[in-house]
Amino acid sequence: MYTEFDLRRSLVEGRLLVLAAIVLSAFTLRLAVTAFSPLADRIGADLGYSTAVVGLFGMIPTAMFAAGGVLSPILTRWIGLERTALVAMLAAGVGQAVRAVVPSTWELLVCSALALAGMGIGNVVIPPLVKRYFSDRLAVLSALYITVVQAGTVLPALIAVPLADAHGWRVSIGIWAVAAFVATLPWFGVLRGRRGRDVVDRTALPQRDGQGGGRAWRSPVAWGMAGMFGMTSLISYSMFTWLPKVLRDAGASATFGGAMLGVFALIGLLVALVAPNLTARMRNPFPLVIGCAVCYFVAFAGLVLAPMAAPLLWVLLLGLGPSTFPMALTLVNLRSRTAAGSAALSGFSQGVGYLAACLGPLLFGVLHTWTGGWGAAFMFEGVAVVLMVAGAWSACKPRMLEDTWADNFTVRVDRR
Repeated sequence: MYTEFDLRRSLVEGRLLVLAAIVLSAFTLRLAVTAFSPLADRIGADLGYSTAVVGLFGMIPTAMFAAGGVLSPILTRWIGLERTALVAMLAAGVGQAVRAVVPSTWELLVCSALALAGMGIGNVVIPPLVKRYFSDRLAVLSALYITVVQAGTVLPALIAVPLADAHGWRVSIGIWAVAAFVATLPWFGVLRGRRGRDVVDRTALPQRDGQGGGRAWRSPVAWGMAGMFGMTSLISYSMFTWLPKVLRDAGASATFGGAMLGVFALIGLLVALVAPNLTARMRNPFPLVIGCAVCYFVAFAGLVLAPMAAPLLWVLLLGLGPSTFPMALTLVNLRSRTAAGSAALSGFSQGVGYLAACLGPLLFGVLHTWTGGWGAAFMFEGVAVVLMVAGAWSACKPRMLEDTWADNFTVRVDRR
């Protein structure tokens, strides 16, 4: 017979298992991106695709992350948050494993899309899972899982080229499938412990009756968050795709370009340790966004005007700019009252935001091809910074999603 002590121990053990599942899943959410970028030219030489296709590969992550924003609410209503997280990790693992052995470009594209779709779904479901299980530790858990996401961004970028030199590019991009498969194991344990309550208990899911995802599009909080997510992602994935080439065109080696991409991601890791707590402690964290914008503009100017004069400085400043990403992930929970609101805000802001970000890597490359230089491409990135600041102005205001969607809709009706 269960005693009160047994019940408390069961709850603690259950939360520890969920914590392990969240942390391991978070580590997988960028692996397929930064494992590929430093090797794009080498893989292209082997499979026979052109430089233009590199921009298409750069577009896939944001496109699939946008698809994750659309698919996640459907999956969570159907099978629950925990099962959706498990499916996401399985898709990420299978996609990464199979793309390492395919013989042609289109198969590589399809398998990359599968892996990134799983990661996109993971992007959306982790914030509401944190809110469901750790609502009493939101800032700490947000900092933890965002830091792990950044760690999973840094590591492949740093070792992709050396690993490919030693064992070939297929091993270099395929080995990360192991991490996704390992991340499935604690989710099986969580589901076993819940015994089906992941489907029956819908308190953390967006509902069809207007109490969840259906009204997010009516809220300025959601649109501001989408702008903040979208433009930060547009800039980040443009850099993940093209930063090594920008530096190579300036005279750097491929190894140096990959190392600088790793430094870019590493700064994001360090920022993730600080940004969530700073965001949680500030009533309105918009001044932090202005600081990020300044870092972006200085880095862009340096990379265009004198890329090899102080490349480490430019990349360090460039890495501080995307601090708005962990800020936005933290605000998803801070600007919603319930897990349902968090799921709605996460799905909408990442779905719309990543959809807007899709064209970033592609247009960055197109502008470079048209002009023969990088100036126009970085001007395009500057416009994205301005739009990001505009979205953050709305997202950072101290108000709740659930308090804005109904009121704004009512005002529109009354004025008509």
